[in-house]
Amino acid sequence: MRVALAAAVRDLPRAAGLAYEPKFDGHRLVVVRSAAEVSLQARSGRIVTSAFPDLATAALQLPAGTVLDGEVVVWHAGRTDFALVQRRAAATAARAAVLAQSLPASYAAFDVLELAGLDVRARPYERRRALLVDLLLPLGPPLQPVPMTTDPELAATWYETLPASGIEGLVVKRLDQAYPAGRRGWQKLRHTDVRDAAVVGYTGTPRRPLALVLVLPVGDETPLVSSPLTAALRREVAEAAAARGSAARGSAEHGSAEPRVTVTAIGLGEVPYRPLDPPLTAEVRHASARHPPPEVIRLRTDL
Repeated sequence: MRVALAAAVRDLPRAAGLAYEPKFDGHRLVVVRSAAEVSLQARSGRIVTSAFPDLATAALQLPAGTVLDGEVVVWHAGRTDFALVQRRAAATAARAAVLAQSLPASYAAFDVLELAGLDVRARPYERRRALLVDLLLPLGPPLQPVPMTTDPELAATWYETLPASGIEGLVVKRLDQAYPAGRRGWQKLRHTDVRDAAVVGYTGTPRRPLALVLVLPVGDETPLVSSPLTAALRREVAEAAAARGSAARGSAEHGSAEPRVTVTAIGLGEVPYRPLDPPLTAEVRHASARHPPPEVIRLRTDL
């Protein structure tokens, strides 16, 4: 199931026929309720049902032939906590059952793609939204529709006040728009200059990554070397690289001291790095200029 994506904007769009939703800080998740079971699909397409048994159980209340798009979040101390979502997503099946009790997940649904076996993606967002609300409101938590408004002034208030609850910003959609599967047909307004970047490799060794090689979603596609990683990020990158497989792993295991590819780093010249295939995704803070190098905020290891 290819999910809809959003293009970043710097200012709040204001026009007739727009809808505004809070952008929750969690993992993208597609809920598929078949006649026999529930499957939970990450943005990458990977099935992660075993990591969220509490959501899978709750989704059994949905009618067969239902597909929802949304975000899984974990609330802690009155706000969503992305680190706790990461912890849930990375848990083994046995550990997931324990975490479901201590760190229960919530599902912030923002679209319905199929209902009672009928594909509704071609219907306008306004109609899909009404179907979503009618479907989920009788069920209640942990399956909930995200708030929505068509009032840009209320949306602006949300944008200014909701970050204290862990809300990243806003997602803006056209009321007459079909579901833009696989396309950046929505718009997103974030509070910071944080953006997603493709992690195409890393410097250092598989056991001790030093920095990430990134391709930003704006401008040219020239890879950039990030600022040095924190100890926590080094561990995450090492684990993620081991799980996905590094294209340079074979040479490393056979004693090759250096990877086969290089990237130009400002002030450092040609820097050897180990490529990752497929790439990972990281959130980075980076200005439009090439100085300083991008700062890696966190790694999105599951999506």
